[in-house]
This record gives sequence, C-alpha cells and structure tokens, in this order.
Amino acid sequence: MINKLALVLLVGVAPSYAAAQSSTDIQAPSNHSYNQDGRGTITRSDYGLCWRSGFWTPDDAVAGCDGALASPIPNPTAPEMANSLEKERQSMPLAAKPLCNVTLALASDQTFAFNKAVLNKAAKQQIDQKVLPILAECKGIDGITITGHTDHLGASRSNQILSEKRAASVAGYLKTKGVSTKMNVLGAGETQGVKLCDEKLPHGKLIACLAPNRRVLIEVHGHPR
Repeated sequence: MINKLALVLLVGVAPSYAAAQSSTDIQAPSNHSYNQDGRGTITRSDYGLCWRSGFWTPDDAVAGCDGALASPIPNPTAPEMANSLEKERQSMPLAAKPLCNVTLALASDQTFAFNKAVLNKAAKQQIDQKVLPILAECKGIDGITITGHTDHLGASRSNQILSEKRAASVAGYLKTKGVSTKMNVLGAGETQGVKLCDEKLPHGKLIACLAPNRRVLIEVHGHPR
C-alpha cells in the first residue's frame, strides 16, 4: 500500500484548478522522491497536485509539481501569485543541510538479490561511499535506525521476517566497519510501499515494477561539527 505520509505542496491553487489539470503527465524521477503509477508517471490528487514520497527533499522538486507551476503543467489560475512565491523562494538563502541528521536509502535490488537478505558487493560500496563518510564527519552520533522494507509479493509473515533480516545485515556490516553506535534494527515488511503496480503484469515485470518498495532506510541521528 502507498505510504500515507506523502506530502503535497499547495502553490497557486484555486478550486477551479481541478478542471485545468488534464495536462501532460510528469515523468517520475529515478530517486523515488514522488509516488508514481505503473507507467512511471507521478501520481496526482484530484486538484492536480503531485504526491510526494517519504524520500522527498527540496532538491528533488520538479517543474509542474513544486514552486511556480511551470511547463509542462499550464498555470491558468493565479499565475502572478505563483510566480511571486517562486521569486521569493529563490531569493531566500539556502539553509545548510543537517549532514548528521539524515536518512539514506539503499535500493534493495542494488543491495540484495530478490527474496534474499545477504548484502552484495554493490550494497557494501553504497554503505562505504554514502554512510561511513557521514558518520566520520559527525561530532557525535546519538543513534542509527535501520529499517528494512519489502514489496507485497509472498506471505506477509515471510516479508516481515525478510525485512528484519535485511536491516540486520546492514547493521552487521556497519559493525564490521567499526561503527559502535547504538543501532535500532527494524522491519516494516510490506506495510510501507511507495509504489503501486498493475497486478496483471507478467510476474517478472511486476517484480521489476515493485523494486522501489524493496529498500533499506538508514537514519543517522547525530550532531555536526
């Protein structure tokens, strides 16, 4: 099921916008920052607003979803308001990102073989290149939360166990790299999917379509220097 925590940005919206949103579909970016349908396009509300996933950050904003409603989405309602808000946003200084309080996602198909919980070489490289440098730069780490996720294929109980094992594998590898910080290892099973797919797809294509749901999230809770 789709993560119900997805956020929607309300910029330049008027009640009449529902009639104006029959516009060109917006292709979803590959980093899964927006919820998407089986065609790979961003899903939108009845008012044409894009649904964000839990991975979304301001750097992931795409034209037609965030800020002024630029092409390919027409903006017939309150364009001056939207453009004014966009100019104001661009003029504001960018806040420094809290490097030591961040969530990193490991795509499961690049981390584990399908239905397996053993870290592969690509997964270890991702941890070495993305996670360890952050930990090394932090003044102090309060804790690390590692959560495994699966798609909905198979039995729910099996998916729960698999998600826990995958999270434990990541925690175990971090320990071999000298990480002694307390780690909270969790499994969400199939309960927090970020993508829906057509169940009538051939099995192989359905597995590929559901790949974004198979992931491990590493949340670092710390303090920058």
